[in-house]
Amino acid sequence: MKTGSLAIALALSLAACGQPNNSKAQDGVFSDNRVVPGDALAMKSSFAPVVRTAAPAVVNITARGVQRTDPFWQMFGAPAQQQTGSVGSGVIVRADGVVVTNYHVINGMSSIRVILADRREFDARVVLGDERSDLAVLQLEGVNERLPVLNIDDREEQQVGDLVLAIGNPFGVGQTVTNGIISALNRTETNISDGGSFIQTDAAINPGNSGGALVDMDGDLIGINSAIFSRSGTSSGVGFAIPASMVRRVVDNAVGGATTVVRPWLGVKGETVSADIARSLGLDRPQGVVVTQVWTGGPGERAGLREGDLITAIDGAEVNDQGGLNFRVGLHDPNETVEVTYLRDGRRQTASARISSLPGDPDTDRATVVQSGALAGARVLALNPALADSLGGDPFSTGVIVGGVQRGSYANRVGFQGGDVIVAVNGRAISTVGQLANVGRGAEVTINRRGRTITGVMR
Repeated sequence: MKTGSLAIALALSLAACGQPNNSKAQDGVFSDNRVVPGDALAMKSSFAPVVRTAAPAVVNITARGVQRTDPFWQMFGAPAQQQTGSVGSGVIVRADGVVVTNYHVINGMSSIRVILADRREFDARVVLGDERSDLAVLQLEGVNERLPVLNIDDREEQQVGDLVLAIGNPFGVGQTVTNGIISALNRTETNISDGGSFIQTDAAINPGNSGGALVDMDGDLIGINSAIFSRSGTSSGVGFAIPASMVRRVVDNAVGGATTVVRPWLGVKGETVSADIARSLGLDRPQGVVVTQVWTGGPGERAGLREGDLITAIDGAEVNDQGGLNFRVGLHDPNETVEVTYLRDGRRQTASARISSLPGDPDTDRATVVQSGALAGARVLALNPALADSLGGDPFSTGVIVGGVQRGSYANRVGFQGGDVIVAVNGRAISTVGQLANVGRGAEVTINRRGRTITGVMR
């Protein structure tokens, strides 16, 4: 498994690997039937009954693949390819051998081996891998009997402070159980994914736990352990799990025959409400997402939403940033209806929005090679919401994206790279490929490169 760290207060490891921003938690509405242990005998109670129920359905995963070596190192004698591998965990969710794990556990791997808690081993194939949610669904080969399963509990009845167990394969040592509590719910803006809303726990999660189970005291699966904040790459008590509601959606897609998860959208873009914005809106506290853009003809506009509305909840679940909104909408399939609660002119209103798939074509094979001018040799394609989203960008983005640059071309010599988004030439916004056909030398070009805006003159 890969590990990584940042020279800041915390670092995010996705099994454990990644880089975080400050995260936020959003409130939810949950049932209220918890009790604190009332006596010494209760304090001595054991988690063993829960473990006996859940552990047989948690598996260890070893995966192998081949990775191409950087050409630079090949000049010094390194082989063109090298073996690579990963170790992780998974959860059996269907008795016929359907297993859910993290996408990053099996990404790029050609051989996957799954070891059950009773030490039986099975080869597995990937049925569906979804990088955006960091979930993958596997099918075990050669299963001829019913296997133990974990029930997916997507009712979202958890509360902060509830006891939980994390079951997985840390460091590849074998199945291990740790306990803790739910530290926060609906954590967003973690940089784990742009549409993620995570359960935070202090149960020890380490490299190898990725894809393992976070279970409640009923022995049900409430999340798939995926990431940690850590300075060292090992557990520091801040772990994150993908909620069971998203796990359910991805598994249902895979079992239904889908090979990809089609993401719906509401067609609105918003801004988190700061304390200053809350005061300007006359709110008693910061809450909700202020709509800053509405896609013309999109689901939000058809439902009556408009710029300036303050969205406070989707399907009754509070949202406080774009990530939380994306997550709630993303729990549905296109053409389903979501209930949007919002404030307009201080009045609470609701709207039913029939969400849809993102408009446009995400296929990059339609890229056009610029034949003349200062951009000659660049393969370009006009952005649309579906394409921008598939590349991990903002669906509302406009411009022309560079899909690649021919070696030795003028565009290559002046420094254009694949993934650059050309947003303006000589101060004029760019939205079509045709606008780049005859850009002359000396033109001022503005691009967006991995979130940075760069302006330069073509020499």
